[in-house]
Amino acid sequence: METLMIKKLIILFKLGRKVASSDILNIVSKFKKPPLAIKILFKILSFSFSPKKQIDLKKDEGERLSESLESMGTTFIKLGQFLATRPDIIGEELSRKLENLQDKLPPFSLLQAKEIIKNDLGNEGYDCIINLSEPVAAASIAQVHRAQINDDGVLKDVAIKILRPNIKKIFNEEIDAIMLFAFLIESFIKKTKRLKLVEVVFLLKEITNLEMDLRFEAAAANEYAENTKNDVGFRVPQIYWIYTSENVMTLDWVDGISIRETEELKNKEFNTEKIAEDIIQNFLRHAVRDGFFHADMHQGNIFIDNDGQIVPIDFGIMGRLDKMSKRFLAEILFGFIQRDYRKVAEVHLIAGLVPKEVPIDDLAQALRSIGEPIFGQAVKDISGGKLLKQLFDVTEKFNMQTQPQLLMLQKTMVVVEGVARKLNPNTNIWTTSKPVLENWLRETKDPMTKINETIQNSAEVIKRLPEFPEIMDKANQALTFLASGQIPQNSNSYTALNTQKSEMTAFRNQSIIGLLILVILSLLIF
Repeated sequence: METLMIKKLIILFKLGRKVASSDILNIVSKFKKPPLAIKILFKILSFSFSPKKQIDLKKDEGERLSESLESMGTTFIKLGQFLATRPDIIGEELSRKLENLQDKLPPFSLLQAKEIIKNDLGNEGYDCIINLSEPVAAASIAQVHRAQINDDGVLKDVAIKILRPNIKKIFNEEIDAIMLFAFLIESFIKKTKRLKLVEVVFLLKEITNLEMDLRFEAAAANEYAENTKNDVGFRVPQIYWIYTSENVMTLDWVDGISIRETEELKNKEFNTEKIAEDIIQNFLRHAVRDGFFHADMHQGNIFIDNDGQIVPIDFGIMGRLDKMSKRFLAEILFGFIQRDYRKVAEVHLIAGLVPKEVPIDDLAQALRSIGEPIFGQAVKDISGGKLLKQLFDVTEKFNMQTQPQLLMLQKTMVVVEGVARKLNPNTNIWTTSKPVLENWLRETKDPMTKINETIQNSAEVIKRLPEFPEIMDKANQALTFLASGQIPQNSNSYTALNTQKSEMTAFRNQSIIGLLILVILSLLIF
């Protein structure tokens, strides 16, 4: 264990040198003052005889911070993206600066990509892949190549996503070193204990390790495609399982225009107002109907194909809602649209989300205090995601139970609404949402629903491929942790976290004792 901890300290020292040599601490200090001990530590670590890199002061703090994190590789990119979702730790302003952090790194070579495919799929699988291109996109964990495969005699264009060489080893070593640093900060700066920094880093480790198993992403895409196969104007790329493994994922190539290219969409005579409406409606439909939604729907992950269909990509982060949460979400949003605050309060009580002794009129009044100001706003300022955030903040005062899966949905809803507004600034969230919620609530009250539910539950067995139940269960657990920002005490992850904490505590205590012995010996000798 000691050897392992010393290795972590060496990695931590190297990472500290990287951070100290960058512009990060100066930028962060403008938004959140770090403790004096941290400033002194990084001052020591930044000592170098080499001239310091020149800072481009023309760029704002957000751009400089993003560039610094990107230059330091996968672990820091993922840490930056994760902290962007945790304003409770780094503050609202710094969190906003990190929202535009790009997940980009230089690509690895085509030769290495071929070796990975060969090792994972075998020579037979490798030989069936034709015209493998140079990388077309490179992120921190994986990169994408265009290729062709022979699918039952039909030549198909595919995208092949390949994990970076040794990325799991590099990431886990670096993140364990950062976890040790978080532990040392908590140990010596007591006021940081409330931030639960060790848990935050451990949570990032759990989520990213899931992303680094491409079978999980493939299984999520497969389930998503099955759920949405009859949705007009919406298409999920097909997964090719023969050419998919832990390090390689093969799916349909998407010929289309990214929705961030608004002008190009208009030039091709696509109706951007309709696309904006469809994106919101599809997202809500998948949440309330299927209980399974894309939880990373930023502009770079949505394309419009040549037929005008919405095509999402990147299925590493998906959200899942149980039956009660689906019902709760639909009833709550619809209640707000109708401005029926007593009905919304009743739903909270019936669902057992607030204690039965809570006076319904008091709760309805609190809900009215959220709803009415929102309806008084201009159409372009109304947001279902922000409404849910305010709802959770207010109902917490009535001892509402935390619903991690709804927190993830709320965060995603804000992103989806932002994407729609970039396509059409005048998108009316309420009029767009109403038909989807109305339709689903009507269908769930239909007596035929019980029969359909039985059929759908049977289909779940088919959708969840038998090879991956453990991965899917772990994935759902980790994504729930991500939404809530905490690790429940009854989980395996909590046990693993405590084991790591015990090891770090033992190492810290041994190090302190060793240091004291060294000081005593020095005093005796000299």
